[in-house]
Amino acid sequence: MSRKKHYYRRKRRKRTVPVLLALVVLILGIAGYGNGQADSISSALNTILTAASDLASGAEIQTAYAPSDVTEDLTVHFLDIGQGDCTLLTQGEHAMLIDAGDNDQGTKVQSYLEYLGISSLDYLVLTHPDADHIGGADVVIYKFDCNTILMPERKTDTRTYDDVIQAMKSKDYTAIHPEVGDHYAFGESSFTILSPARNYEDSNDCSIVLRLTHGSNTFLFTGDAEEEAESDMLASGMDLSADVLKVGHHGSHTSTSDAFLDAVSPTYAVISCETGNSYGHPHAETLNKLRAAGVQMFRTDDQGTITVTSDDSTLTWNTSPSDDWVSGSGKTK
Repeated sequence: MSRKKHYYRRKRRKRTVPVLLALVVLILGIAGYGNGQADSISSALNTILTAASDLASGAEIQTAYAPSDVTEDLTVHFLDIGQGDCTLLTQGEHAMLIDAGDNDQGTKVQSYLEYLGISSLDYLVLTHPDADHIGGADVVIYKFDCNTILMPERKTDTRTYDDVIQAMKSKDYTAIHPEVGDHYAFGESSFTILSPARNYEDSNDCSIVLRLTHGSNTFLFTGDAEEEAESDMLASGMDLSADVLKVGHHGSHTSTSDAFLDAVSPTYAVISCETGNSYGHPHAETLNKLRAAGVQMFRTDDQGTITVTSDDSTLTWNTSPSDDWVSGSGKTK
């Protein structure tokens, strides 16, 4: 398991041109050129002498091929919205929301987006129709422009689900039902749909699972996908590896199978849950797996809203990893 990422920021080394060596080579090669090339040699020599002067003064010379194509940082916000899921991704003018918490969390999500100056969403991803994931989505849809809404092709006969559908109808929105392998651009990042592969009996397994790449950093967002959906993802042969894993189903033992965790091989994991929740999330089995694998873990029930920023190679967290490995059943509000 790679441990190249750290929660503190380190300065990246810039590549420098071996100026003095190049200068020596150029001078020695002058004898072999004719008079017609004197001007180009003189120009090259002046360039190298200038670089040598900069290097001597302590300046770092960066080669033309060193800069990354990624110029804007990506920040992932794992919102503390109680027993539910809500993750916001921002990069420059781009924003994507994955789930929106329970019915009583819509206004809180709205306030957080407005605080960040967000007025529209490139994507609203509603992983599956359970209330603790889509309950606040109707508020989000009414208050913000949503360019693309992704939902699984799974319906439920609930007031919460109907509220979301009515909100979409009021703004003439139509949801896209993504398929495994679909690829989407998000700012200077991109993401691929890994699940659901089919219509599962359990709505949790119908969760949209997506893997997002920003430079050399990768994130896996799993909704409430459980072992059956995980098994299908493993069988697909698609790349599941990720630096950051949003742990499935709030840390329930029904998700994060041994084989799935091994395939993802995360450096970090984030668990979204509420202190003293009635489900006992996160379960001891899941925490034990993460700890045994050496994964650095964050949890919203202890640490509140958690953010991680990617500059395309380094991950910077707003807090240190949690050292609390107590299951939800051992906690009280």
